[in-house]
Amino acid sequence: MTENNNIRYSKKAGLLPGSLVHIGKKKAENIKLTLFSFNEEMYEENEIIDTVKMLPSLDDGKVKWLNMDGIHKIDVIESIGKYFGLHNLLLEDVLNTQHRPKIEYYEDHMLFTLKMLGINKSGNKIISEQISFVLGENYLISFQEQQGDIFEQIRDRIRNKKGKIRQKKADYLFYALIDAVVDNYYIIIEHFSEKVERIEQQVIDNPNEKTLKEIQLLKKQLIQLRKSISPLREAVSSIIKDETDFIEKENIKYLKDVYDHIIHLMDSIESQRDTVSGLKDLYISELSNRMNNTMKVLTIIATIFIPLTFIAGIYGMNFDNMPELHYKYGYPIAWGVMILITMGMVIYFKKKKWL
Repeated sequence: MTENNNIRYSKKAGLLPGSLVHIGKKKAENIKLTLFSFNEEMYEENEIIDTVKMLPSLDDGKVKWLNMDGIHKIDVIESIGKYFGLHNLLLEDVLNTQHRPKIEYYEDHMLFTLKMLGINKSGNKIISEQISFVLGENYLISFQEQQGDIFEQIRDRIRNKKGKIRQKKADYLFYALIDAVVDNYYIIIEHFSEKVERIEQQVIDNPNEKTLKEIQLLKKQLIQLRKSISPLREAVSSIIKDETDFIEKENIKYLKDVYDHIIHLMDSIESQRDTVSGLKDLYISELSNRMNNTMKVLTIIATIFIPLTFIAGIYGMNFDNMPELHYKYGYPIAWGVMILITMGMVIYFKKKKWL
């Protein structure tokens, strides 16, 4: 846990359980509340300005989807909690953005939290945002840390009566939103898959210190990705096994499909983690091979110059009794012998495939 997180958690020291304190970064200056109210025949979409006067009626038979962007205003969270009868422990979990994906059941509603992930513009950092869903009998509340999400297609399906969403209840909307988050994970996985392939080619072509740093960063990001997705598998599995009254039996099959997608994502992450671990070994191996090739070339060059150095050393002594010193063709003969030796050794090394 980082120092900043310790400071945020220290705000809760000594407080009673259920005390509402925002734990996490403030990611939005202003909050935004949007309400969708719909059934098969019609829908309404409104932005809520006054939470006291404009919260929806829950007894008109329509499905209500209340979305809140920005969760740092405690008074608004409290107003929503009082109106819908939400437990304070639930609201406490909504305000704590450091939670791993989880599910909690209460008397007439349930809480489901998960992480919505993205990649920053430079493509080298995972952006994580916690989303909390509160599912009741005929309503769904979604709490997001900031504006901008991946649910626009869901909103479009509500507005234009596409698919089954207007024919179903709040639990189907709950499934659709979770499914959108999980589908977005595939985009993250594909990004990392392309990154792994690029780094692998870089390791083969030109391994350097920068490549090693990229491998280490990629390994950390995959660990972060696994920590964000792995608990979601347990949470979705819990809904399927518990057969809770909050989810109609005919919609359990859709959640099973989401569960299968999560399993597939986890397999992909594990595969990429193994590949990245192999990249480090490949990096070390490539550096070792390059070093061996360099040493081999230097050794061959040194071996070629050993006899040449020997000949030059013999005839560099300049003793008076050396007959070759006064021979007319001694100098060109010495050069010829050294050239022949060099050519012979080069040919020999090439036949041995050392060059």
